[in-house]
Amino acid sequence: MRLTEVIRRPLITEKTTIMREDGLTIAFQVALGATKVEIRCAVEQLLKAKVASVRTSIVHGKTKRQGRFVGQRPDWKKAYVRLQAGEKMPEFLEGA
Repeated sequence: MRLTEVIRRPLITEKTTIMREDGLTIAFQVALGATKVEIRCAVEQLLKAKVASVRTSIVHGKTKRQGRFVGQRPDWKKAYVRLQAGEKMPEFLEGA
């Protein structure tokens, strides 16, 4: 799996913004089949920062309906990446 396929996008929410303010934790949406080792390698190579730990969780898609038709949003995976002490936050996330 290529590095750009592992990390889909950074997550910008209230919760992740508060976590990012401490300067060490970043949240990403990652590929559903990505492992913690693959996520660690992708972040270290793409962001040029050392990773201390990776926590992942699978977010199950909501069931939605429109009238009598029922559908479901797809499941996706979230990764919380904690940088090592002394590492600098990437520039593209500082203003967000």
